[in-house]
Amino acid sequence: MKRFLMVLALLLPATVLAAGYSGPLDKANIDQSDKASLQRGAQIYMNYCLGCHSMQYQRYQRTFEDLGIPVDLGAELLQFTGEGPGSHKFSAIDREGAAEWFGLAPPDLTMVARVRGADWLYTFFRSFYVDESRPFGVNNEVFDNVGMPWVLQEMQGVPRKTYERRMVDGEMREVYVGIKSDGTGRLSEEEFDQAMLDLTNFLVYTGEPMILERQRLGMFVIGFLLVLLVLSILLKKEYWRDIK
Repeated sequence: MKRFLMVLALLLPATVLAAGYSGPLDKANIDQSDKASLQRGAQIYMNYCLGCHSMQYQRYQRTFEDLGIPVDLGAELLQFTGEGPGSHKFSAIDREGAAEWFGLAPPDLTMVARVRGADWLYTFFRSFYVDESRPFGVNNEVFDNVGMPWVLQEMQGVPRKTYERRMVDGEMREVYVGIKSDGTGRLSEEEFDQAMLDLTNFLVYTGEPMILERQRLGMFVIGFLLVLLVLSILLKKEYWRDIK
């Protein structure tokens, strides 16, 4: 029995991971040094996402300063709580009510990029489609049966799964070719993709605000270790020179 329980415990994580999305992900070519992209991503998040999804582990002021936004201007245009810029980013939604409306309270997204990865987020944002069987009329290819409305529809338009008749194995068939907007959104397809890239960029920053500093220090550390390696080799040769 003990061996059975040990094997079950080892296999359980693999079973859980297998239940998630295993399809291809689009590459999110983000640039953490692009302040304009980060500012646009912050604007999208504050206006469309923060109403439900908190970022309780980060303060407004830290975001404004890191992204090169004047604190007073950021508080005026991107902070809607009426509190000071030193406050944390809590959503205004009632969690008990949200759990009843959506089936689960909307999660905090401070660390979502660390958990999911940039490619997953970028693909997720561009994978909503109309599904009349769902409570909010939409579903998502990456997150099946997602329990949230598509709040960025006014930017993208109405996204639908698209099929084309193509020759397959000698006969004409309806082939799925992807999700396309009906063109009613205020952004073109290219502009919407860029907006989702900006939003992904901002979420990656939020998950690790010191990422550029960490990478910069990492280069110095690697350089130091390489120099130390060379000196250690030369020192070893010096010690062993007279030993035959």
